[in-house]
Amino acid sequence: MAPAQDTGRQATAAPAIELRGISKAFGPVQANKDISIRVMPGMIHGIIGENGAGKSTLMSILYGFYKADAGEILIHGREAKITDSQAAIRAGIGMVFQHFKLVQNFTVLENVILGAEEGALLRPSLAKARRELKRLAEEYELEVDPDALVEELSVGHQQRVEILKALYRQADILILDEPTGVLTPAEADHLFRILANLRMQGKTILLITHKLREIMEITDTVSVMRRGEMTATVTTAGTSPEELAELMVGRKVLLHVPKAPANPGRTVLEIRDLRLRDATGVERIKGIDLTIRAGEILGIAGVAGNGQSELLEVLGGFAAATGSVRMNGEEIDLTGRHSDGQTRRARGIAHVPEDRHHLGLILDFSAWENIAFGYHNAPEYQKNALLMDNAAIIADTEGKIERFDVRPPNAFLPAKSFSGGNQQKIVLAREIERNPDLLLVGQPTRGVDIGAIEFIHKRIVELRDAGKAVLLVSVELDEIMSLADRIAVMFDGRIMGERLPADTNERELGLLMAGVADSAETAA
Repeated sequence: MAPAQDTGRQATAAPAIELRGISKAFGPVQANKDISIRVMPGMIHGIIGENGAGKSTLMSILYGFYKADAGEILIHGREAKITDSQAAIRAGIGMVFQHFKLVQNFTVLENVILGAEEGALLRPSLAKARRELKRLAEEYELEVDPDALVEELSVGHQQRVEILKALYRQADILILDEPTGVLTPAEADHLFRILANLRMQGKTILLITHKLREIMEITDTVSVMRRGEMTATVTTAGTSPEELAELMVGRKVLLHVPKAPANPGRTVLEIRDLRLRDATGVERIKGIDLTIRAGEILGIAGVAGNGQSELLEVLGGFAAATGSVRMNGEEIDLTGRHSDGQTRRARGIAHVPEDRHHLGLILDFSAWENIAFGYHNAPEYQKNALLMDNAAIIADTEGKIERFDVRPPNAFLPAKSFSGGNQQKIVLAREIERNPDLLLVGQPTRGVDIGAIEFIHKRIVELRDAGKAVLLVSVELDEIMSLADRIAVMFDGRIMGERLPADTNERELGLLMAGVADSAETAA
């Protein structure tokens, strides 16, 4: 997308941001190494890189959360001493975090002025903020009710509040960290229009994202980081997703998993009128009907928080529910003593949970101990009736590490010593190699490097091709479209509709994710 500002004027202007020789280490780990970058005013500049490449550390230095060990920061040509976030704000820098920093039971207006009050009396500050919010909303398409409680707003509107907070503090440089991670496609498109408007008004935007499609769609220039160093800065118009992926990883990467058409067989899982209430009595799953067959991947699409997590918890044995779930034709206990995860595994259900740190791994335990979790009673792991055969578990783990390319290849390292992608490979190796009839997999590539994403997708497709059923839950619509053979969309605890990937598109799925059903389904 072409820059909105006059290029001749930009060529003579000082960079809005210039980082020179920035280095930062945490003990023996060199997070940033001699990084230099120039971001011109009125541009949308993307920064991409693998998990652990140093992007977040660099942005934390720019926003004053960390102090660089070496190097300097220049804002509009002048050296800036950014010692904390207040110094960053005074320098005209605002940051919109991936996880919003809003007080949920405050109004929009109260959140905007929080920390920026003028004097002991709030009324003048609120009146000024109300006038300024009206102006900003009209100028940048940031419409939001100033008197609404934040907890009652959609995720997309909460993000607008974060942007308004930064603009109210007169930021002319905005840092956005993974801004579309919790948005529907329609909300993401609206965000891009907002960013385009901000650019037209001369704002400078740094966009941190792992989504190459977004980089190509909205940025003017893009910098690539790898292993703490800046490897390249290119114009977006002069590059491609394939080239950026190769720059990130250091090798060619398949961005789309090649797979043959599905060959569905017998019914493996049948769900009828499934319902779940949480501890407060709120119904989170509202009468779901689903069928999954052998040899197919059923993808569940939806914005986080619409019942997908609860569905996985019920099927994985972590939560009680009502309704009927049949596995290979036999009823599964949803509330009694046989409703736990151990029983599910015995019935041929493997589970890769959404939160690998809390449900998939014990981070202080070694890789080989984590491989045994949930399967410690397997005959091949038993020495006798009283003792497990640790040597057999270690040997099995070493084989899994080799087959799943876990790095470093050390079965004795604690799980916390592996990167996010390699932690996910450990969980996948444990579950997939149990040859389950049904694999439940939640957010399989969350926080995972692009190279590991390619590997994980291949393994999921291989399991399908071996005649197994896969239930895939992901907030990444690209991932759902690439992997799923059928797509069911969840909104507010319900299935809004099912589609075949070849017969739908992101716009239609986005409407379903927002709760807009087509007329035929509404009538039904």
